[in-house]
Amino acid sequence: MLNFSASEENYLKTIFHLQTKDNNVTTNELAERLHTRPASITDMMKKLKTRKLVNYQPYQGFRLTLEGKKAALNIIRRHRLWEYFLASKLKFNWDEVHEVAEQLEHVSNKKLIDKLDEYLAYPKFDPHGDPIPDTHGKMETSKQISLAELHLNRRARICYVANQSELLLEHLHEKKIKIGALVIVKRKFSYDDSLEIKLDNKPALTISGQLAKNVFVRHG
Repeated sequence: MLNFSASEENYLKTIFHLQTKDNNVTTNELAERLHTRPASITDMMKKLKTRKLVNYQPYQGFRLTLEGKKAALNIIRRHRLWEYFLASKLKFNWDEVHEVAEQLEHVSNKKLIDKLDEYLAYPKFDPHGDPIPDTHGKMETSKQISLAELHLNRRARICYVANQSELLLEHLHEKKIKIGALVIVKRKFSYDDSLEIKLDNKPALTISGQLAKNVFVRHG
């Protein structure tokens, strides 16, 4: 099993999140996401290419190899399992778990992570609704639409939050909007795209159109 430095793991995970099916990741994209200099990106890409973790050609961008993708999914698995543990067992708020999990994800002992997964009863999604890769790197998917797209008076269950910034998650926490909650859209206001919603049969509340576009649901 390959061992990686924390810096290498951060690069692999970030490339995984940035690359798409058809497009490579550019040096500038990665430099902006990691808040580092393009020269540092180039040095790391050469190192990861030597380890057969990325396909990299100067000025053509880069993407993960199969081995690199496998490593990235393993890092993501550890991160999301720790987020789930912090939220479900230690009662951290969902806007608090990411920063702590960023540190814990670099503990790479496979037995520990497998035992953690077993202890948590093999969760499929983290506290923000992101899928947790299993030990083989497979993730569960589900058909989702944004709350802004949900038809009036249709029951749905909140399953994912797209924008996971601390400010937005704090705002959702204040409004008691959380993963797993049942939601019904009662009214839509065309002048500002805001919505009146009901959560778990509680009194109705109004949310902004921007917030509604970042909260995803599946019918249930």
